Amino acid sequence: MFKLTSLNLNGIRSASSKGLQAWVGQTAPDCICVQEIKARADDVAGRFDQLANLRGYFHFAEKKGYSGVGIYSRREPSDVITGMGVPEFDAEGRYVELRFDSAGTKRSIISCYFPSGSSGEDRQRVKFRFLDAIYPYLQRLKTEREFVLCGDVNIAHQEIDLKNWKSNQKNSGFLPEERAWMSKLLSDGGLVDVYRRLHPGTTDEAYTWWSNRGQAYAKNVGWRLDYHLATNGLASGARTVSIYKAEKFSDHAPITIAYDWTL
Repeated sequence: MFKLTSLNLNGIRSASSKGLQAWVGQTAPDCICVQEIKARADDVAGRFDQLANLRGYFHFAEKKGYSGVGIYSRREPSDVITGMGVPEFDAEGRYVELRFDSAGTKRSIISCYFPSGSSGEDRQRVKFRFLDAIYPYLQRLKTEREFVLCGDVNIAHQEIDLKNWKSNQKNSGFLPEERAWMSKLLSDGGLVDVYRRLHPGTTDEAYTWWSNRGQAYAKNVGWRLDYHLATNGLASGARTVSIYKAEKFSDHAPITIAYDWTL
């Protein structure tokens, strides 16, 4: 079994101060994909370049204290890809891919942090440009290799993916255009929302993000924003999923899926 975790850290220093290292040591994933590390190379070196004996590979944002993604892996990859080749988004540190290639087999693990549009119209336009860029990128990648993309997608796809869907239909993260993009990715695009394959109808148990306002976490007024999006060859191996909420490392919860394959 291959155990793969995804977690938006909302700051690697903050999450580490809340027990992240101990939890990773106890749960022992084979890979953990992290987003929004809010650190640069000099912040990570000698401090966060390993996590519970997993080695980290990163794509840092140029802006200090902003964005950034990483993957901590038990196995050394055959190649590391940072960025999608789109300068606007590569400057924000949103994509890192570990490739594990051997004779006849090409597989990748990707950590990706989709932009949020919640701060205003300008950032929403950035988010739409990102969606326009990553869709064909993933389609091309799918013709070359099997992969699982883990990340904070910043989109709740269906009404069952957030508590207050009626009042959020005009808000970023649940806009009709965003939801339609996700539907297209999962139909025409041929990728699989692995959590929903395993649990097609769950609601309250599915949330992975809660606002820091109004006791949203205590009341479980949440959103499902964190995904495993996989090619069918890898998604078909998914066996169990867990969303860990006993401890709070950030405003997101880690989602771990065990797959019946190894790299």
